[in-house]
Amino acid sequence: MTQRYRGNSVAVILPCYNEALVIASVIASFRQALPEAQIFVFDNASSDGTEEAARAAGAVVRQVTQRGKGNVVRRLFADVDADIFIMADGDGTYEAQQCRRMVDKLLDNGLDMVVGTRVPVGAGGEYRPGHRLGNRLLTGTVGRMFGPGFTDMLSGYRVLSRRFVKSFPSLSRGFEIETELTIHALELRAPFGEVPTAYGSRVEGSRSKLSTVRDGLLIAEAIVRLFVRERPRQLYLALATIVAIVALLLAIPIFMEYVETGLVPRFPTAILAGLGMIASLVLAATAVILDSVVTGRTEAKRLRYLEIAGPRAADAS
Repeated sequence: MTQRYRGNSVAVILPCYNEALVIASVIASFRQALPEAQIFVFDNASSDGTEEAARAAGAVVRQVTQRGKGNVVRRLFADVDADIFIMADGDGTYEAQQCRRMVDKLLDNGLDMVVGTRVPVGAGGEYRPGHRLGNRLLTGTVGRMFGPGFTDMLSGYRVLSRRFVKSFPSLSRGFEIETELTIHALELRAPFGEVPTAYGSRVEGSRSKLSTVRDGLLIAEAIVRLFVRERPRQLYLALATIVAIVALLLAIPIFMEYVETGLVPRFPTAILAGLGMIASLVLAATAVILDSVVTGRTEAKRLRYLEIAGPRAADAS
């Protein structure tokens, strides 16, 4: 019989790729921190024996052949059923002992997501200055575009409610999955919180799969793509305004010359100005149409979210 924590089933889900050196210790750390949780390892076609090490440590192991963390998270969200999900990387850098505190915060405050914000400890080799700067820039950008609230948007350590997980339309393929989770919470207006957690270095011999530049660009591209998809009214109205201003700047000298002389000597410029105003009107109409589409899609996601029961906020035993 599956054990329950404060009346809820809990699953620890660990996406992994070539983490044979540390996965057993990570599983043991989470089992010690929250014995009531069932531990799942989703192995992304590792070649170093990660699957065998995870099975030997007592975890339930699933194989995901499509490369990329986003593909792994999409699969694990679909396959695992629990009231509360604890998601962390399988590289041993996150503080497993904090998961109970994070789950308690989610239950006590009726939240749908609790993010473990990273506090570097020791050498802090995994949270390099380039990573910290990129995280601040990307988190700030998302805050300005979609709303504030998160301080460490790219943390892979999260506690999630079942209704959040099962209403999440995962589309990402790689490390931009954390960005998508964050924006989904902001768009859904789901209650969330943060808990500071220690973030350590990898054990000697293991290697990070994150590239500061490459994955940073992918995350930035994902933010732009999600902005276009979720904020078309702002985007197309801004474009319509710019095009209209340019068209007016072209048209004003021609109009003034026509008033003075009764002639329109620059027909190509006049035609271009007229086409610019037409394009501006088309962009404005597109903004209105796409905004209605986004509103309908958001309402559907919200209704799906409301159909799923949240965790039971039972008193701690």
